[in-house]
Amino acid sequence: MKCHEVHYQIFGDDMQMVEVELDPGETVIAEAGAMNYMDDGIDFEAKMGDGSEPDKGLFGKLLDAGTRKLTGESLFMTHFTNHGSGKKRAAFAAPYPGRIVPLDMAQVGGEILCQKDAFLCAALGTNVGIAFNKRLGAGFFGGEGFILQRLRGDGMVFMHAGGTVIERQLKGETLRVDTGCLVGFTPEVHYDIQRAGNLKSMFFGGEGVFLATLTGSGTVWLQSLPFSRLADRIIASAPRQGGKSKGEGSVLGGLGRMLDGDN
Repeated sequence: MKCHEVHYQIFGDDMQMVEVELDPGETVIAEAGAMNYMDDGIDFEAKMGDGSEPDKGLFGKLLDAGTRKLTGESLFMTHFTNHGSGKKRAAFAAPYPGRIVPLDMAQVGGEILCQKDAFLCAALGTNVGIAFNKRLGAGFFGGEGFILQRLRGDGMVFMHAGGTVIERQLKGETLRVDTGCLVGFTPEVHYDIQRAGNLKSMFFGGEGVFLATLTGSGTVWLQSLPFSRLADRIIASAPRQGGKSKGEGSVLGGLGRMLDGDN
């Protein structure tokens, strides 16, 4: 199915949203809960599947819903359709700080692989599936990278990533990345997992036990702040039982705990 042609505009800096413009009859699909606002005349409906194969039967839709559940996403995707007259707009955003990456799939080869929570929204006709990594090392130790989302189509797709996002072009080289910092890559890039240095570095280096290795020629998108890393820091700085803060980030944090009798 050929994707709908949608126009867009991205607003914001650290907490971005993308506003998608829909002509009458055009549709954009999005993850549940991603919508911020929409013009009158746009109707939305939760459906099983992404709508890229309209002739798919009930069994096929149930299979799609089951595979989405494996990635930790909702069983349903929300379809926003302009049933009004004239152009209408709907906006979408992710629930944590980061950047929105707009991708014209026709210009990146029609397919990319991305982390399971990277997909935000896309033009109707985009196929949103999953891709299991075939190597046992990546399967057992890849963490977030074991189950990847596969996006296929020829229209606009919008990914979301935490912090700053950079795009790297690999030309037959190898790049080693923290597994959480990988956003997505084109299918020409080979993905695997390798041990992070010697035993001392693995357990005391603070960089994780395993690293993702990306080899070949293609495009890679990386993020500076994975949500898991952000969540860990928030939990570490949260008040402990009794309401006393751990004092993370403060030079006087340790001294304050001593004065409070915590040490």
